[in-house]
Amino acid sequence: MLYRALFLIVVLLLTTAFITPASIGSSDIVENHNVYDMSNEVEKAYKKQDALDEFSRRINSYASEEILCLAQNIYHEARNDMLAGQFAVADVVLNRVDDKRFPNTICGVVKEGPVYESWETRKTKDPNDAIYYPVKHKCQFSWYCDGQDDDTHEELAWRQANTIAYMILGNLTFRGITEGSTHYHATYVNPRWAKTKYPIGRIGKHKFYRWL
Repeated sequence: MLYRALFLIVVLLLTTAFITPASIGSSDIVENHNVYDMSNEVEKAYKKQDALDEFSRRINSYASEEILCLAQNIYHEARNDMLAGQFAVADVVLNRVDDKRFPNTICGVVKEGPVYESWETRKTKDPNDAIYYPVKHKCQFSWYCDGQDDDTHEELAWRQANTIAYMILGNLTFRGITEGSTHYHATYVNPRWAKTKYPIGRIGKHKFYRWL
């Protein structure tokens, strides 16, 4: 919780860079008077506070686990991509959450795929102690079941992935950048399923598609 609180403060500061005007310049000085037009500053302050309140409301509507799942997917799927490409990957996850053909939670979308039960819990009679693992190479997002280490070793990339997750969820930054896309693939592959989807275009290192 402490990590999330500290990170939220940092993101809120970053957010204000997007939503607040530049510092006061000469245009803000009342003509022929060496004083500030305070009514403009009060209006700016109210708008800033309203934006921060809305940011907090949106973020608090998501569980910490949901934000973590989105950040993990951004990191593993697109950490070497341009900024817009990383937002695009996040946008696809949220588009799937809104689509009835996919799970209705962020973690459900990110971890979607067939699973199998651990051989240890299969030996017990208690169904409530079952532990499940994803079937290798059968997930919607390959990193989750490729058998590789899922730790986030690149600190700067991980920080950016978290920032993007908070920004698209709390500030709706670049939300809709993929125009409703629910699928994508790397530019260096040509999967068969691409022929069954409507191409939207390329953003960074991925090509994006939506249902026909």
